Amino acid sequence: MNNTLFSGIIQSKLKIKLLLRFFMNPDTRTYLRQLSDEFNVSSNAVRSELNHLSGSDLITAEKQGRKIWYKANPKHPLFPELGSMAKKVLGVDQVIDSIITRLGNLEQAYLLDDYAAGKDTGIIDLLLVGDIDNYHLHDLTQKTERYINRKIRHLVLTRYEFETFSKGLATRPHLLIWEK
Repeated sequence: MNNTLFSGIIQSKLKIKLLLRFFMNPDTRTYLRQLSDEFNVSSNAVRSELNHLSGSDLITAEKQGRKIWYKANPKHPLFPELGSMAKKVLGVDQVIDSIITRLGNLEQAYLLDDYAAGKDTGIIDLLLVGDIDNYHLHDLTQKTERYINRKIRHLVLTRYEFETFSKGLATRPHLLIWEK
């Protein structure tokens, strides 16, 4: 994971991972055990960082039953900047600048699955809706992959195909990142 943007100002690698997780897609919610398993660290270490982040109001905590759910706090003054920084760290800003804005008749672009949930797995899944030149897309994708050091998988759908597919999209993490 390329965390140089955050690591210059934040010393805790776990805190950086948590900030990326929460601010890449601020609508996703997660709980302590899920984060502990995802990052392969003790629940005490995660709990400590979550307490610091919620104490500074960067994230919110909401108890439901026996679980406490955490998510980014959109009311925090640094919310827009942290979201922008998370996209830069994960390379999503480069995907948008290098690929999406150069594809011609593109209507919408979505991040899917892991990156949409704020997880940096090294593979960015994109759903592109519109009439797109696949050769040009493939060329731009290869160049961007080398630059951001991540793989990019893409699914291109027409508007009609997307309307059929969108029912299944509701059950998967997804994030609209560009719209015409």
